[in-house]
Amino acid sequence: MNIEEVRDYCLSLPFAIERSPFGADTLAMEIGGRMFCLMTLDGQWNFYNLKVNPDFGIELCDKYAGIRPGYHMNKRHWISVDFQGDVPDRLQEELIYHSYCQTARQLPKKVQAQLGITELLDTVWKNDRKM
Repeated sequence: MNIEEVRDYCLSLPFAIERSPFGADTLAMEIGGRMFCLMTLDGQWNFYNLKVNPDFGIELCDKYAGIRPGYHMNKRHWISVDFQGDVPDRLQEELIYHSYCQTARQLPKKVQAQLGITELLDTVWKNDRKM
């Protein structure tokens, strides 16, 4: 996936928005005011950062050369994914969705209810305990 495809997929998720809290060259994808994807717009990074379940992140780093602990992020909870690496596009979409769900699950229940995503998250959680 390239940066435009990652951005478009992130924005296709319910209630996802984009902001630039770290300056005009950095794009943060958020839900409920919390970031789930981070990338630069100036081409400085050839990767993007995603939030993950810590055990899943270790597994991914071991399996793919294009995934490593998150650059400039908490290495336990974030990974960096290369735009042009050995990670298939379909898996990248699944990882973005995983990051979105991880972030949405950690939102206060009141915010989840305001967004109307509580039922969605319950369904996702029951269907996939790993993520």
